[in-house]
Amino acid sequence: MIKQLRDWVSAQDLDDELADWISRPSVSRTGEGMAEAAAHGLRLLRASGLEAREVATGGWPALVGTADGPGPHVLIYGHYDVQPAGPLELWTTPPFVPSVRDGRMYGRGTGDNKGQHLAHLLGLRALRDLTGGFPCRVTVLLDGEEEIGSPNLAAAVRQVGQPDLVIWSDGPVHESGRECVVLGVRGILMFELRARGASRPLHSGNWGGVAPNPAWALVQLLATMRSADGTVTVAGFADDVAPLSDGQRAALDDFPVDVAKTLEAIGADGLEPPPWLGFRTRLTLPTLTVNSLSCEDSGDHRAVIPDVAIARCEARLVDGQTPDQVADAIRRHVARYAPDVEFRAGAAMAPSTTLPETPYTATIVQAVEDVHGRRPLLVPSLGGSLPMAVLSEGLSCPCYGVPLANADEANHAADENLDLDRFRHGIVAAATIQLALAAHA
Repeated sequence: MIKQLRDWVSAQDLDDELADWISRPSVSRTGEGMAEAAAHGLRLLRASGLEAREVATGGWPALVGTADGPGPHVLIYGHYDVQPAGPLELWTTPPFVPSVRDGRMYGRGTGDNKGQHLAHLLGLRALRDLTGGFPCRVTVLLDGEEEIGSPNLAAAVRQVGQPDLVIWSDGPVHESGRECVVLGVRGILMFELRARGASRPLHSGNWGGVAPNPAWALVQLLATMRSADGTVTVAGFADDVAPLSDGQRAALDDFPVDVAKTLEAIGADGLEPPPWLGFRTRLTLPTLTVNSLSCEDSGDHRAVIPDVAIARCEARLVDGQTPDQVADAIRRHVARYAPDVEFRAGAAMAPSTTLPETPYTATIVQAVEDVHGRRPLLVPSLGGSLPMAVLSEGLSCPCYGVPLANADEANHAADENLDLDRFRHGIVAAATIQLALAAHA
């Protein structure tokens, strides 16, 4: 069947279909092209044999396609919105005019996420053409707001029924080129700490040592939140974090990483403390990060006591933490150590965890291996954040990530691209996973 799928892919003009999808802007942050993209997304769902509808969410609509089949109910999640293009002068060719160079298609959304969810749709189309139907009951959910944090995804999820599992494809394969099956994502809480001093900036010679300096207040507060060895010292921050399972630890032990080479590539001399933690283990743990420190000084450097100092921060969350719980812990900490500093919670996503011991894991891993001829890496958790908890927690079912993009896809950056061989292999893999899940049942 894999050979038949490969032959089907070779016989189609699928690159043109991808280019057509990329050429339609869908920037959720600004609204550029969203209505036309939603209409085209519905056409793509129908062309793959799905009954398609637009679901109102209170924001940009979600697109839902459904089809019956004898196997388990599989929800395929993707998103049709994209990042803004950014500075046009950094693009070799215009971001919404797809171009092919050296076996890659360039354009905004190629890897994130239009090319990846299109591979799943084309995999379904191939199965329909080759077998006359679908091996599993399928729901495809295309989010219109992932790039702005999926604030209304829960409204769409409530209308898709109860799946047995979720499959999503986003992000790249391992930097070595080896395929991955991803079992979780960290959550995130963005927040801001804002300290105020006098009503205006003051001459530091005339007022130094007299007027309160909010920058020092902020630095001293931050120093109470994390110790020098890297331990977060905010009470209640990580009290209920779940320990790693045996399967998660085994997957981490199997994960290849050259720490010295990785540090050299980013121009760093060493890892964050503590030094004894393994590289991949770090990406399964909660973090507290200062993203930027600044004063409202228009970007110049004057000899003043600033009137306002700002720290923009984030916490990455893991199983056992929620954004509300972590926000409350930080709010209490600030109130205790610096009651005059303002805490402002921002965008947030909960973490999502699927254990390797979950029954479908081995089936999906084997299907990916059957297509590519090598065993994929099992990734207990991505370091980054995606809105998977809305699905894994809201629907109480396991979620599996099968990234289809090349490691250097440049998502969110200029010259975003997708290796077309990976796109074609992704179509075969998506279809093979459906067949394997039906056999598993």
